[in-house]
Amino acid sequence: MSGPDVFLKKMRELGVDVSRETIDRLEALVATLVRWQKAINLVGRTTVDDVWTRHVLDSAQLVPMIPAEAKTLTDLGSGGGFPGLVLAGMRPDLDLTMIEVDARKAAFLGEAGRRMALPKPPRIVIGRIEDVPPAKADVVTARALAPLGQLLAWADRHRTDTAICLFHKGKGWQAELTEAMKDWDIPCQPLSSKTDRDAVILRIGSYTATAGVRDRQPKGRRRQDHDGD
Repeated sequence: MSGPDVFLKKMRELGVDVSRETIDRLEALVATLVRWQKAINLVGRTTVDDVWTRHVLDSAQLVPMIPAEAKTLTDLGSGGGFPGLVLAGMRPDLDLTMIEVDARKAAFLGEAGRRMALPKPPRIVIGRIEDVPPAKADVVTARALAPLGQLLAWADRHRTDTAICLFHKGKGWQAELTEAMKDWDIPCQPLSSKTDRDAVILRIGSYTATAGVRDRQPKGRRRQDHDGD
């Protein structure tokens, strides 16, 4: 079973120093997850024993990719708190919004956030990503949630004009990117995952819908009209 020591070693390799206070927060998250996992399937059952690598490190590797000046982060489909709560523990200066449709998982997120004693309690929004009020975040994240094209459509209304998106993607990421480029002009940088040789983190800048998609959108649903949602 991997643990905090392995996590700390890997983060040092990424050039990230992790304080004792941060480790305490992450240990509180893991302890809460293990306890709740007995009643709610928050992560894959076979990954619980390797939670520090499979989930905590996999989430924390985003930290060097987040701009230092970022103030707000929105995590789509937060589920078991990855990457949202890990990033909150690592970057407690961020205002974190987590969107989760499952009320039981949202309850877990609230409990875990409290036990982590975060300086800024996360804002938990229960509802469908496409229906809740726009978050207007500087950074949008999602992990193991949906195909890239769908993620881009969901993230579109929750980002600022200068936001970046950080999406975990598995070995099929190139096919997803090719498909998504039919509907979106995507400035994309694939970054190798530190936990899975076949996976990447897609760092996406200010993307826009292609002309064909804009023409198909009903009036009032284009991005420039979303501020009034």
